[in-house]
Formats: sequence, C-alpha cells, structure tokens
Amino acid sequence: MNHLHRDTKASTKLMLIGWGVLLVIPACLYAFSVTMFPRIELDAAFAQLLYWITSTGTAPYGIATGIVILIACYQSLKRAEFLKLVMAVSIAMATTLSLNHFLKPYFAEPRPNAALMAQESLLNTNEFYQHNKADKRELLTQSIKQLELSRSDINLSPEIEGHWQHEVGYAFPSGHTLFAVTLALVVSFYLLLAGQTLLPLVLLSWAISMGLSRMWLGMHWSQDVLASTVIGGLIAFASIAVMQQVTLSSHWLRKLSTNNR
Repeated sequence: MNHLHRDTKASTKLMLIGWGVLLVIPACLYAFSVTMFPRIELDAAFAQLLYWITSTGTAPYGIATGIVILIACYQSLKRAEFLKLVMAVSIAMATTLSLNHFLKPYFAEPRPNAALMAQESLLNTNEFYQHNKADKRELLTQSIKQLELSRSDINLSPEIEGHWQHEVGYAFPSGHTLFAVTLALVVSFYLLLAGQTLLPLVLLSWAISMGLSRMWLGMHWSQDVLASTVIGGLIAFASIAVMQQVTLSSHWLRKLSTNNR
C-alpha cells in the first residue's frame, strides 16, 4: 500500500506538471491579448494539418480517437488498472459533454470566424445565433463566399470551409480542448502509474496542438482554450479521485469481509 501511495503521488505530481504545460500557451496569449486568427493561410498545407488535428476531436472521429488511445493503453496496463482507466475516462467524458452543452448557450460567445464576418458587415452575430442549425449553415455558407471576395488574404480549403459550416454553435468553452485535455490527463495518470512515459508525452503534445488548431482555424479565442484547459484539468483530477476512492473503499470492504469470516 505504501509503494502504491508513493507511485500515485509521483504520477499526480507529473500530471500536475503536464497540466501546467498545457496552460502556458493559452495563458500567455490571453495575458498579452494575442489573437491567432486570421494569421495563417487557410488553404495552405499547415492549415490542412491543423484541420486533421482538430478532426481527431470532432464527432464522430473523436470516438475513434478515444478507442485508439484505449487500445494502446490496453497493451500497456494490467487488466485491473485498465478497467479503472476506462471508468475514469467514462466519468470524465460524460462530465465534459454535459458541461459543454450547458455552458455554450449560457455564455453565448460568438466564434472568431463569425466575429470577423460581422466586422466585415457580412453577418449579424446577434441574429445569426438565433436561427436553427440548418439556417445558420446556409447563412454562413453565403457569408464565407462574400468574405473570400472582400478579403483577398482569406481563402478556405474545402475541408476547412466544411468545418466552419459544421461548427455553427457558440464558442465558449472549447469542446475539442475539453475533450483532448481531459482525456490526455486521465490516461496519462494511469500510464505514469504503470511506468509509461512515451504515450503521456504524445498525448500532451496532442492536447497542446488541439488548442492551437482551434485558435488558428478561427473556431475559438484564447480565453476559450484557457478556460477549457482549466476545466478539463479539474474534471480529470476529480474523475481520478472518484476512482481512487472507489478502489480504496473496495479494498477495505474486501478486507472487512475477509476478517468477518
């Protein structure tokens, strides 16, 4: 038990460091009021790379991402630890989905791409977000065509244009960032507990890239990514704490049951 406690403490410490690393970039961007959009050519190869990164958190591809990560963990963890991981991830994902669904309409923050089109007098964000999803997609399609005509520096690849048309909800918080940060931190905790370090580093890099892709592609502001990273970390730690408590309770129940025989 003492050995397990030391390992848990070390994994938690490394997880905290990883969370801090995830917070650095959006915190600096927010602190210095740096906007990431529009700063890149949205029809260039780099933008396409960002699109594919962001797609790993977009439904239904996000489900595939989670499954691939769990398969990789299955190969690295003992069965008992893997089951704890699956339960913790399930708790975390259910929480993030529910919170994201509640917070977006509560804060009602327009996305950077919609704000840009409003700045160019191509869209009225107050009216735009009152329409149903199908109408919003049609309005956005028309505004994108006008934007590309009025701004020679903005040209969207077909994939990114399709992504803009698909993501017509409010900005805050960033669901993609919530998904990536929460999943990366929860999975990393159990991998670190098992002595694995390579996959946690990959997951940390993926979560950082996810937040950057959302800002560069005009889907989120730095405050969205920053807040989502904070919330995602809190959810991750809470989910792990719940599973640790369940494990501890089960251990004492088994011990009590054995003593009473």
